[in-house]
Amino acid sequence: MAFGSFVKLFMPKDRVFYGLFEEVTASLVQMSEVFKKAVSEEDYARRDSLLKSLEELEHKNDEITHRIFIELGRNFITPFDREDIHFLATSLDDVADYIWGAAKRIVNYSIHEKDAITVGFADIIHRSVNELNKAVKELRNMRDLRSITEACVKINSLENEGDELLDKAMIGLFSSNINPIELIKKKDLFQMLEIVTDKCEDAANVIESIIIKYS
Repeated sequence: MAFGSFVKLFMPKDRVFYGLFEEVTASLVQMSEVFKKAVSEEDYARRDSLLKSLEELEHKNDEITHRIFIELGRNFITPFDREDIHFLATSLDDVADYIWGAAKRIVNYSIHEKDAITVGFADIIHRSVNELNKAVKELRNMRDLRSITEACVKINSLENEGDELLDKAMIGLFSSNINPIELIKKKDLFQMLEIVTDKCEDAANVIESIIIKYS
């Protein structure tokens, strides 16, 4: 075997990992767009169809995440710490899982009416996921650390917006005369939506730890 070919066997597979992470965040952006469109849809049947379509996107995200773990097992040298690759893949996968979890609750609980809280969360999630996508794209070359940091700061700020929106939602629910069963349904949904913003922040924290180590 030529020396050059031998060296290639041990070269970091940067393009593999960065490309896969970019696929994951692109998938998350698509999920957030569908979810945002669904919860603003006035037609119940159309909304239900959009929400159910998120299952396929969540499965797609699982497949990409699985490919990351396969590459992690195959490659001796990685672009950054193996633990960080695992943490980032897992945290991004959690975002997809909880978006799908929120969608399932709307469908399974037969929550028909459009409400401002769910629409508000959908917007926060959409913005958070777009910032994650920006940050992950910049990991490929680490040249614009300021852009990565700004994206992570925005995600942290959006998580705070999510906390405030959940507080507002809980106050509204428990000060209303809503049917107790409907209250339980909505409380569960709103808490699940807030967890999505937490998971976005978790992913941002992993990205911040990566750039601190490698900048």
